[in-house]
Amino acid sequence: MILLSEDYLVLQTDCGEGVPYSAEMISVEIMGEMASLFDPEFLKQAAAAVFHYFRAELGRESVTLAEFADALEKILRGFTVAAAAQPGSPAPRVLQSDLCRLAGAAKEAGELFFFPLLRDELRAQLSQSPQMLCFGGLRQCVKQLARARRWSTRCQTLHDQIVEFLRSCMSAENCGTSCALVVK
Repeated sequence: MILLSEDYLVLQTDCGEGVPYSAEMISVEIMGEMASLFDPEFLKQAAAAVFHYFRAELGRESVTLAEFADALEKILRGFTVAAAAQPGSPAPRVLQSDLCRLAGAAKEAGELFFFPLLRDELRAQLSQSPQMLCFGGLRQCVKQLARARRWSTRCQTLHDQIVEFLRSCMSAENCGTSCALVVK
């Protein structure tokens, strides 16, 4: 058997055929069908999130097309419900935070102060009972903390650490409330 690269996942069709796909290849297929309903970048990120869930979090190398479609549909359905809120109902509460601002506040200490500031920001946002938390500016924040001009392996490692830190803090702090976390 050929060893599958970590950035590929085998999607098995109904007839049993397995086809390796990367997250980008999957999002291209989805964009063709649903381009009118969602922003193409949003679809790309949603497909990448489902891809990451199966590949990294569940450790699976193959998944049926139906499983992948069901997981992606759950994500997209949640966002369409929020987007299609009726005029009489209140708009979904989305709170935004700028990661670059937090990196700037950490000053010369860098990561040493950044992660506690990030946890405090998450707690402050969650205290307002939002439906969605959006942390933006991740790429610039990483480059600022790593003091890098170009993206490097160190940057990718720090990027992954920040995302994982936010996920773990969110699960620890979010006591039974339904709140989505978006990091971009």
